[in-house]
Amino acid sequence: MATRSPWRVRPWHLRRWGRERLESLRTIRTETVGHTAIVEQSYRQEPFLTEYHQSHDMLDLAGQRLYREAQVTWPEADLGHSRNDYTLIVDSTGGVFRGRSADRPCSSADVKALRQMIALGPARLLLTALQSEDLHFDKPETIRSTRDLVLAFVWDKVPVRVLINPFTHLPDAVDTVQAFDDYWSYWGDVRQRVYFDNWMLIHGIVYPTSAVEERNGTIWQTLQAVNVEFNVALEDKQFAMDDQIARKGAGTKWFIAPFDGGKAVALAPGVDLFSGGWNASVIQQSDGLLLLEVPMSGEYTQGLVDTARRLHPGLPIKAVLSTSDSWPHTGGVRQSVANGLPLYVLDLNRPLLDRLVEAPHSIDPDALAKSGKRPDWRIVSGKTVIGQGENRVELYPLRGTGTQRQYMVYLPGRRILYASDTLVINSDGSLYDPELTFEVLQAVKREGLDVATVFAMHQAPVPWATVLALVAKAQRAD
Repeated sequence: MATRSPWRVRPWHLRRWGRERLESLRTIRTETVGHTAIVEQSYRQEPFLTEYHQSHDMLDLAGQRLYREAQVTWPEADLGHSRNDYTLIVDSTGGVFRGRSADRPCSSADVKALRQMIALGPARLLLTALQSEDLHFDKPETIRSTRDLVLAFVWDKVPVRVLINPFTHLPDAVDTVQAFDDYWSYWGDVRQRVYFDNWMLIHGIVYPTSAVEERNGTIWQTLQAVNVEFNVALEDKQFAMDDQIARKGAGTKWFIAPFDGGKAVALAPGVDLFSGGWNASVIQQSDGLLLLEVPMSGEYTQGLVDTARRLHPGLPIKAVLSTSDSWPHTGGVRQSVANGLPLYVLDLNRPLLDRLVEAPHSIDPDALAKSGKRPDWRIVSGKTVIGQGENRVELYPLRGTGTQRQYMVYLPGRRILYASDTLVINSDGSLYDPELTFEVLQAVKREGLDVATVFAMHQAPVPWATVLALVAKAQRAD
């Protein structure tokens, strides 16, 4: 539909709110409850496990800053340890998570979220539209059985569509297509839709107290305000933060960390573990190298590839072993495909990984988007043997309730087991989520494996006997 000048739109979409009243908003204080589907690491995919949260926010629209106190209930934590409290302070240039002894920087994702909360949140959405030079009508769209008018414009290089209810003249939803700075970045051009609902008259302004956010067609997050106050006086000391710390994270994508090739631990001749927050290993065989996990990001994975080639010149990289569907494991899958490397993946994870490599990345093209290569999947549906000799590798699906989408990697010649994302020993010596480790024990017994040492994505090597004792102790405690 042909572009129309913004003044033609004004009477429609500000009638119920009142432009002057919206422009008079300086601060918004809210108390919200909500939940988020943890689509990035649910053990069985949809329906997803759910994180619950409660938040007290002070949003300074004029100063473009946010103070948030939040409590999160994390479903994958140990029983009795699922609650996590945090305080976030962020402005348009950076921010911090406030700690008891020291603050730590937030990431660029938090800064972008604040900017979007202000510009495309319900308080400023229509004012932002009016300020756009390319505001125009787009093709009408039916939403919840109603044929809505659609306003379209570009904000900060992000295409925005606002669906206006023809009866109330209020926004039913706002659509964007954008690249995110959190784990959603793996999905490239993400289609986001935020529905506004449960409108209430608050201080003379009709305001939505419910929001439901979809990403790529999946309901990802819901928020319900249980209290909303406008133009509350600010306490500047709430927003105080160390500028040096705050600015550190402003341009940082927290999931992108440089690969440090100097931390190799030799588990056996030709078996090197590069330890860190996300462990990765290089296994040398007579005819080439295996990369055990390509975690986190394309940048991290390329660092692992470069290090493997530097340490083993002349040996090709035979394949990648990607043992799980959760985001730390799949973060380097697209980079691996771009490098032309075969990937051993679990049969249950193939549909998810197909979608991952096919996801469009036109906004921020990565190596795969530029190369156009197709994946070479090696599907693991039962015992799978790779190579010969002392470093022969055997892959076994776990098939447990919490480990259904993971496989373990066994080196029979070394009696070493890699247990994917199932094993973490807490600082007090107990097991994090003993059920996951118990399922590994069941699989080891089922396959008749002789294990001496075990390690995992977040666990350094430990004696198998130690793990057996910890599982037995957890069972006695139950």
